[in-house]
Amino acid sequence: MALIKFISVNGDVREVNADSGSNLMQVALDNGIDEILGECGGSCSCATCHCYIAEEWLAKSGTPDEIEQEMLECALDPAKNSRLACQVNISNELDGMVVHLPEAQY
Repeated sequence: MALIKFISVNGDVREVNADSGSNLMQVALDNGIDEILGECGGSCSCATCHCYIAEEWLAKSGTPDEIEQEMLECALDPAKNSRLACQVNISNELDGMVVHLPEAQY
């Protein structure tokens, strides 16, 4: 299990426990993180689970593959630390990870 810290644009912090083997999108949806929509259900085809991984967690959260990179181009305000939450798999190694939420998904 990993503790994930979601930080909204206005600075509100919500800490949630995430089971290893799940993905960040599902964790957000299961815990009422409204800024993550996940309209495609996690199939990496809509970019409505766009988020920003804190710099110090980028290496541990994995690298976007080519499909994810293409989808991130459709996201609002992409940055070098942008990820699609559906593509970030939770492991114990991510305990304490900080995720910044976007102002809007579209």
